[in-house]
Amino acid sequence: MKKILIAGYESQTYNYRKAFSMLGADTYSIREEAPLLSSSVPEHSRNAALFAHLYDGLVLPGGGDIAPGLFGQENAGSRNINESLDRIQLTLLQTFLSAGKPVLGICKGLQLINISFGGTLIQDLNPQSQSVHTWADRDRIHITKAAAGTFPFHLYGSRPIVNSAHHQAVEAVGSDLYVAQYAEDFVVEALYHKHSPVFAVQWHPERMCFSHARRDTEDGTRLLQYFLSLF
Repeated sequence: MKKILIAGYESQTYNYRKAFSMLGADTYSIREEAPLLSSSVPEHSRNAALFAHLYDGLVLPGGGDIAPGLFGQENAGSRNINESLDRIQLTLLQTFLSAGKPVLGICKGLQLINISFGGTLIQDLNPQSQSVHTWADRDRIHITKAAAGTFPFHLYGSRPIVNSAHHQAVEAVGSDLYVAQYAEDFVVEALYHKHSPVFAVQWHPERMCFSHARRDTEDGTRLLQYFLSLF
């Protein structure tokens, strides 16, 4: 059975765990009362290496905003920040990268991948873009453009319809990352790495499949199955 580490709190990752379980994978998340990694730097690195050894792939899930200091900015609209969790997620990302294991970023996870390669973020989208992308008691639904030859193009064609629930977005794209998909307002919707098995989407496939399947979006299981096919 394929084993996936979902680098988010257990109480906040139910949809991710359920979707991957439906696809036959075994998942593990962080328990808030028992941190995944110690704040002690040497132990932090040792534990991250252990998880990279035990698990076949890493999922960086959605969540709050990333601490702006981690990408060299002052706070300009970021909220719901948990810098301790951000640092754990970034450490796990680097460790899984070093181990050559697949990584999937979803929503906040895409933004984490971008800043880990030196990119930056728009901390608060303009009002027009927020009307397309930002949660409003429900996911927003909108059309996107997938670049020919990229993973979203192969999975969904040239004009995928996806969900959105975010108020931040990629600004400068990180080194060795390429844009695979973008919205009509040019908000980045998917990234992939030039060499490593690392890719990410700004949307939420776990809310586009199984009990959350929708008629007005693509089937999120295709993306999750693609990730599982990498190991």
